[in-house]
Amino acid sequence: MRNILFIGALVLSLGLIGFLYQQLAAAEAALKVANQRFADCQQVTFQLQNQLAQKQKEAGMGPTPMPKQ
Repeated sequence: MRNILFIGALVLSLGLIGFLYQQLAAAEAALKVANQRFADCQQVTFQLQNQLAQKQKEAGMGPTPMPKQ
């Protein structure tokens, strides 16, 4: 009887380890996607800032100061 309980506990532990590993893998994949989206947003922001600076330069205006937070 003790051996059956011990084996049952081991099976339950292995199942839990497998589940947690699957959750961790999914979280890592989501983090990778989020980091890529963040990098893409940074690139677009940089490009838009350059476009704005170029248009302000062409219009004869200086760069607009950053708002105080």
